[in-house]
Amino acid sequence: MCGIVGNILARADRRPDPAVLQRMNERLAHRGPDDEGILVQGPAGLAMRRLKIIDLATGHQPMAGEGRRVWVVFNGEIYNYRELGANLAARGHTFTTHSDTEVIVHGYEDRGLASLDDLEGMFAFAIWDAPARTLVLARDRLGIKPLYYAVLPDQIVFASELRALVEHPAVERTLDLTALSRYLAHEYVPAPHSIFRGVRKLAAGHWLTYSDGRVKVEPYWDVRFQGDRAMGEADAVEALRAVLDLSVRQHLVSDVPLGVFLSGGIDSSAVAALAARHLPGRLKTFSIGFEDPSFDETAHARSVARGLDADHHEEILGPRAALDLVARLPELLDEPLGDASLLPTFLLSRFTRRSVTVALSGDGGDELFAGYPTYQAHRLARALELVPRWVRQRLVRPVVERLPVSLDDLSFDFRLKRFLEGMDFAPVERHAAWLGAFTPAEQRALFTSDALARMEMEPSYAAFHEMLTHAPSASGLERMLYLDLKGYLGEGVLTKVDRASMACSLEVRLPLLDRRVVELAASLPMRLKLRGLTTKYVLKRALSGVLPRAILERRKKGFGVPLARWFRADLAPLLRDACARDVVCRAGLFRPEAVERLIGEHAAGRRDHRKKLYTLLAFQLWASRYHPA
Repeated sequence: MCGIVGNILARADRRPDPAVLQRMNERLAHRGPDDEGILVQGPAGLAMRRLKIIDLATGHQPMAGEGRRVWVVFNGEIYNYRELGANLAARGHTFTTHSDTEVIVHGYEDRGLASLDDLEGMFAFAIWDAPARTLVLARDRLGIKPLYYAVLPDQIVFASELRALVEHPAVERTLDLTALSRYLAHEYVPAPHSIFRGVRKLAAGHWLTYSDGRVKVEPYWDVRFQGDRAMGEADAVEALRAVLDLSVRQHLVSDVPLGVFLSGGIDSSAVAALAARHLPGRLKTFSIGFEDPSFDETAHARSVARGLDADHHEEILGPRAALDLVARLPELLDEPLGDASLLPTFLLSRFTRRSVTVALSGDGGDELFAGYPTYQAHRLARALELVPRWVRQRLVRPVVERLPVSLDDLSFDFRLKRFLEGMDFAPVERHAAWLGAFTPAEQRALFTSDALARMEMEPSYAAFHEMLTHAPSASGLERMLYLDLKGYLGEGVLTKVDRASMACSLEVRLPLLDRRVVELAASLPMRLKLRGLTTKYVLKRALSGVLPRAILERRKKGFGVPLARWFRADLAPLLRDACARDVVCRAGLFRPEAVERLIGEHAAGRRDHRKKLYTLLAFQLWASRYHPA
């Protein structure tokens, strides 16, 4: 696990500045506290910071292939590296380390870009092919590991995190207002855009080449919903059990101590149970809880850990600790992210790191097997659409709006109000409205007229439609699964997990997002994922006998944070300061009266604006650190 940076110049007679590379690299010290390396060769400069996980003695980077003609810097893990190494050695390649990094460089020497298909793992890497004077960047299939880049008139600059990229003097910090609008809509900036106009994210499942100043970006993999529609339930259950066991077993390969994040939900409990089968000693499990009982799941996690005879650790998050963490958001995030579960994820990572260097997580199960309540809501919405619109607007909505505001996790009034708000939209836009913070209409009331006039594209949910152009095989609710895999998971959850864990120098692995698990899930018909209103149907069947029935039948809870209460108490001063009228006016982006209305309505208990307020707060705190132009 590492952080990587690089700078390639278009002209062969120029060299990158080693001091700039060093400065960029130092900004990623948290991603790799154990080792660092730098290479300047002709027009190419590569650097890395390393967290030692596999081959502690000889895995130093940048790493060269045969003849030192091809070099690589790599962030991530390749779980099938032993099999790949044996195959490459049989084909005549000479290995000098036991590192998974080396299979990348020899694989490229052997098969070029086609070697990407061989890699099972999470990765973002850069290869400098000196004879071809070509840079190759690649990112794993689901986007577990990040990679930013900026193409300038005479060079390309790249880095694992935006904070390192902007250390290069040629990279400008000009705010992309369309990206900001999309952040307010979705709570993240969808790839390939970033919050800065001149910076891009390499999208998941894509490679990039840069040669003589020319850039080419292409996909090498995507989720396809064209599988074995005839597969029966029994065959699907058997296949899923096998592939889950294989994935978890391969994700346990490590030369350092390892544990599992355990919430007590189906996904993390499944990973823990399967991991316990393959580890020689007692499994270490780690949980985070809340003082607010409506958000706390530690009792369920404790129960699962007892059943596995795990060495269980837990920590409780209260509003005072949350206040300290929110104030540190600019240190954790180099790009705005409106997911408040970053706070407990960071705390979980921090105290997990005291015991282990690697943790397995259950992220991905909801997006693969239709685990979110939104999938149930889409089915209910189809029935409600049969009710005349005027009845919904004039009779149903006024009654719902008068429901008293509850600040509990996923309270009845919160869910019902958001459900009805989504009914004003077509299905794709409805999905965006249910998940996001500000609708396009709400953004038009929030932004100043000047900011709206300077946007290249007015507020909309166009990002979702752009994503769906890459999923022609998806239909019905599969379209929502694809949006969640590419959007909510790919750009939101995975960013949150990466930044929170790497800030603590902890590697987090996600066995449910193994390519083989994803492709099997995509091949299954929707009726095996959402059976009526039963979510994760086939996954629950596959885990029968692995997990207790009480866990399999638990209602979905999620990793919520008691923001609604905190914004009316401990976090209220920070919110008021970050969104003060003079601060908002100075930036010229938002109407101060609109911001004040949101804060006032929430403080008075008239509305629950937790999502909007946190999304605004995260941006304001980020802007106070990065000072976008």
